[in-house]
Amino acid sequence: MTDVAVVGGGLVGAAIAYGLAREGLATTLLDEGDDAFRASRGNFGLVWVQGKGSDLPAYALWTRASADLWPRFAQDLLAETTIDVGYAQPGGLTLCMSDEELEQRARLLDRMRLDTPGGYDFRMLDRQDLKQLLPRVGDAVAGASYCPHDGDLSPLLLLRALHRSFGTQVHYRPGAAVTAIERRDGVFHLQCGSDVVIAPKVVLAAGLGNARLGPMVGLKAPVMPLRGQILVTEKLGPFLNMPTMHVRQTEAATVLIGDSHEGVGFDVAATVPTTRSIAQRALAQFPFLGETQVIRAWGALRVMTPDGYPIYEQSKSHPGAFLVTCHSGVTLAAVHALRLAPALARGELPSELALFRAERFEERHDLPAP
Repeated sequence: MTDVAVVGGGLVGAAIAYGLAREGLATTLLDEGDDAFRASRGNFGLVWVQGKGSDLPAYALWTRASADLWPRFAQDLLAETTIDVGYAQPGGLTLCMSDEELEQRARLLDRMRLDTPGGYDFRMLDRQDLKQLLPRVGDAVAGASYCPHDGDLSPLLLLRALHRSFGTQVHYRPGAAVTAIERRDGVFHLQCGSDVVIAPKVVLAAGLGNARLGPMVGLKAPVMPLRGQILVTEKLGPFLNMPTMHVRQTEAATVLIGDSHEGVGFDVAATVPTTRSIAQRALAQFPFLGETQVIRAWGALRVMTPDGYPIYEQSKSHPGAFLVTCHSGVTLAAVHALRLAPALARGELPSELALFRAERFEERHDLPAP
């Protein structure tokens, strides 16, 4: 028997397993394998605060809490694994392509600052200010919003660091797809092929797989796939000293171009119309990129709920079973490891997550995406 079974070996599950191990719990991490629809593979690598939670201040504060924990989290991972995940927090920019868009952005962030007192910082940059910050920005860009809490990192190095950190406290089991969960005599029995894992606590962090697993323990996870596509260029000289929403230069000097949203089911293909669209937007923002070579393109699936916000819930019918679903596995990794996991170890959820139960979808309709 193990103290807790975590289902899902991606960024969400791995961060929770890391945090549970720090609390002294013997943890078994059950990972379906590399044939799963891993959101980690297609992540843009942003630790992003600005604009998140525009109609839900609790999410804005939860996101900000994670950004504040990220420096400590990155240092701990480096000390424990010798892996530098490339985390930096220079702030981030959302580029606006017209004066109207710039004004709308300012109104949105002003309202968010009022709704989350003490939890939100930003400033607006006109074209002249932005040009001083980014000399190679295109003439079509009217200005930008800047948030000092934003940053970026390498999602793949983060996943590698989390897995390397496990040591003997976390028993990592790849290729262990969970097909059934039953609660008998106060403990959970998780069927993985011909094997059974027994634990008094279970955390479902299986991304899109939570839709199937949740009902096994009396929980709902109305999640759906949303495809995002990314282009990667050849290595370039430094030109972007902080990430933007759609273009960022990595620690390896390549440039990532992305942020598309497509409801196409479980199709992960990269398609010409979408890659053309995101390339055209990048060229409007940084025209000189037209002279660079694209070396890779891919599509991956985000894990989305009807309103775009996470689900954090403990089962009423199966005490000790928790469900965690979100689409911001990088941004929230620090708070999942350092605040959520200690609460799960105590058999509870942090009080600030009370608004994130799935029952909200039965109470509200026509929910806007964040």
